[in-house]
Amino acid sequence: MIITNISDNDLYKFTMQQALLKLGFAAVPVEYKFHCRTKGIDFSKHVDSIKDEINSLSELQFTKDEIDFLKTLRYLTDEYISFIKYFRFDPKEYVKVTINDKSGEMDIRVIGPWFHTILFEIPILAIVSQVYSSNETVSINDVESSLKLIKNTENLPETFRFADFGTRRRKSKAWHQKVIDYCKETKNFIGTSNVYFANLFNITPIGTMAHEWFQAHQQLGYRIADSQKMALENWIKVYRGDLGIALSDNINTDSFLNDFDDAILYKLFDGVREDSEPDPIAFGYKIINFYSRRKINPLDKTIVFSNGLTFEKAKEIHNSFIGLIKTSFGIGTHLTNNCDVPALNIVLKMVSCNNQPVAKISNSPGKGMCESPEFVSYLKSVYNLEQN
Repeated sequence: MIITNISDNDLYKFTMQQALLKLGFAAVPVEYKFHCRTKGIDFSKHVDSIKDEINSLSELQFTKDEIDFLKTLRYLTDEYISFIKYFRFDPKEYVKVTINDKSGEMDIRVIGPWFHTILFEIPILAIVSQVYSSNETVSINDVESSLKLIKNTENLPETFRFADFGTRRRKSKAWHQKVIDYCKETKNFIGTSNVYFANLFNITPIGTMAHEWFQAHQQLGYRIADSQKMALENWIKVYRGDLGIALSDNINTDSFLNDFDDAILYKLFDGVREDSEPDPIAFGYKIINFYSRRKINPLDKTIVFSNGLTFEKAKEIHNSFIGLIKTSFGIGTHLTNNCDVPALNIVLKMVSCNNQPVAKISNSPGKGMCESPEFVSYLKSVYNLEQN
């Protein structure tokens, strides 16, 4: 089995699951769709292994050690943990995997109540990534990967801070563990998005919210024009200032900042996360100016950068903002799958909520996702975005 622990998952899946439970959205029907952005991948020789691994998730249950670790996280309540400790994956009920015999394209759908489906995303992506990597004919050289890891993490700037965000596209669970075991000894490493490894290595689990939090709010009974602001206000209702990094790009940066322009939001949230901006340095200055115009010292706030970062790119961004605003970097694929088999660019995104379409538009067109062009057009009109 590739996934042997339920907590081998990203923290923000659990924090969102707690929030949707507390807010009464547990039974809301949702649908997620797999998408491989890497062109020309034939999954036909991998699909049976992928199906078997996904079905094996049904064998998992939380261990006492995992539950005890979750109890140490002050923002997870006893009420939530009393629910989650009995959680079981039910892939036969909620997951459908099909293959196009002609093209080799694979379709994965996760369909069901939000509470029961939200934890599937990261394990399924990790399964797809590892099955693909381990079955390709190109050899995987751990020595070469280790040398790259050492080179990337040596001589980093004193104030440079990075975290592991690489669960979903990792080469393997074993390699992921080696990476964290090495990184935790460096002064620049601040934690991991992966709850299992945070527990194993006694390091900080990192994460707040994902795009699906904003997407779902498009169909949870609020006006579309209010959906981003309600997503942020609902987060505050649950976490009261904890987990205070707001994702800024489900529509685009400008629309986010328009909705973020409320003192309770820009004062209470500790900062923002950038995940699709083509020019992250320009983004950083836009955020600095936003805070400065509101008489907020940018040095009291943080930008988390996480858009396909290499260490070189992250260092360039870091050096641009020394003394201007705090920065940290979530590094994923280039940390956990930086080897001689090119990593797949794969996602599993929400495409419907309450049986209605939802959309991620983002700052980069290639990172958007929606199955309804009509809904995307409507969303763009609401937020005054240019139509394609």
